[in-house]
Amino acid sequence: MAERTVRFCSACGHPVEEKPAFGRLRPVCPACGWIFFADPKVAAGVLVVEDGRILLVRRSIDPQQGRWSLPAGFVDADEDPRRAAEREALEETGLEVEVTEILDVFAGREHSAGADLILVFLARPIGGRLRPGDDADAAAYFRPDQLPDLAFEATRRSLAAWRERAGPA
Repeated sequence: MAERTVRFCSACGHPVEEKPAFGRLRPVCPACGWIFFADPKVAAGVLVVEDGRILLVRRSIDPQQGRWSLPAGFVDADEDPRRAAEREALEETGLEVEVTEILDVFAGREHSAGADLILVFLARPIGGRLRPGDDADAAAYFRPDQLPDLAFEATRRSLAAWRERAGPA
């Protein structure tokens, strides 16, 4: 994915130049020495299994509107990724969940507005009432052999990692 071009120094406003810095070409300010480092976008999601069924949400917005994914979203700069995953579950499903452990970490942006790193946690419901919210228009549990049309590769890979961890049925 093409990144936006940095043209001006955020410290002093001077035009930047592409120069070698820390092993690659980066925007560097010739006036004050500021160097631009593109930080990765990080998302956190949850895989909730209850009675052998997997919790998914149907996306109400693009990308992948109408397809299903794990409850997930971006981690704020000052937020613990576990709490971000729990927050996203509440916002998208109405359920309070408790993260129990990390399932996997995925790298690679799937679309221009997506995350570079996705941390997927296993979680269990501890309260709330199942109802869609935020950018989901439906939330439901599905048997692993009856999954709907899935939205993202990260969702498919998370389910594969969960199946591998769970072993033969």
